[in-house]
Amino acid sequence: MDLDTHIITAFCRIDDVLKRLFQEQRLRQSGPEPLLSDAEVLTMEAVGDFLGLSQDIALYRYFRQHYRHFFPGMARVCRTTFVRQAANLWRVKEQVWQMLLSSIRHDPGFAIVDSFPLPVCRFARAYRCQRFRGEAAFGWDDVARQTFYGFRVHLRLCWPGLITGFSITPANVHDLAVVPELTEGTRGVLLGDRNYWSPLLTEELSGRGLTLLAPFKSKKKDPWPQRSYQISQPRYRIETVFSQLVERFQARRVQVKDTWHLHARLLRKALSHTLAFALNQEQGNPPLQFSKLLAW
Repeated sequence: MDLDTHIITAFCRIDDVLKRLFQEQRLRQSGPEPLLSDAEVLTMEAVGDFLGLSQDIALYRYFRQHYRHFFPGMARVCRTTFVRQAANLWRVKEQVWQMLLSSIRHDPGFAIVDSFPLPVCRFARAYRCQRFRGEAAFGWDDVARQTFYGFRVHLRLCWPGLITGFSITPANVHDLAVVPELTEGTRGVLLGDRNYWSPLLTEELSGRGLTLLAPFKSKKKDPWPQRSYQISQPRYRIETVFSQLVERFQARRVQVKDTWHLHARLLRKALSHTLAFALNQEQGNPPLQFSKLLAW
């Protein structure tokens, strides 16, 4: 589909979900209606993030300049109002995301869990950085093989690659500590890498109907290399999603000053990724091949 069709389709999906969520009561109990409807704002956020417009000012300018015929209110609303409305919709955004998840074909009983680093500044500036003071921490980046200052984003992915949950923690929090939160209320099989090797946690989760499978913690001393290989093959699907979040959705560009806005930004990216996944699936494309979604 072309970009115009993509925007219209995204708006229709989001608008339908909002009508189902608030069919019995209004979202705003008092006050005038905004110049832009909530469906319009959420559509611009989701489509804009898919296009790589991760900054609010870039998002606002792009749709104001190119798509005022789709969103007439953009001609009258100022950037501050647009950004404030988008930020205040974070709870609605989460509800829309969860309802979209329930309508997409996936296997909720086969999940993958992992995390990626989210630096908030360059390492040389970490000791004098004032952003997230008392919230961020120093941690180790296994890919870059260096220490960083910031957070870790923990993701739960359901097969074949749908983001169903995420959590943000300081960088020094171990992956194992977040598993109970990410898997609350779930059952089935959960795959992890060597960081998730824990007989104690495996036993605890099995009592909840969840089987945690992870390679032995040491590759050199691994007593079951073939088993570890079989676990690792499907687990690499989450690396594909990490790549999309970091490159297309620019998830590692932290340009906010508090964790509330950080959570809202990542929630926007999760919604955008899920919507693109759903539209790809509906067109019969491999759901994670986002390059096939738009014909430029």
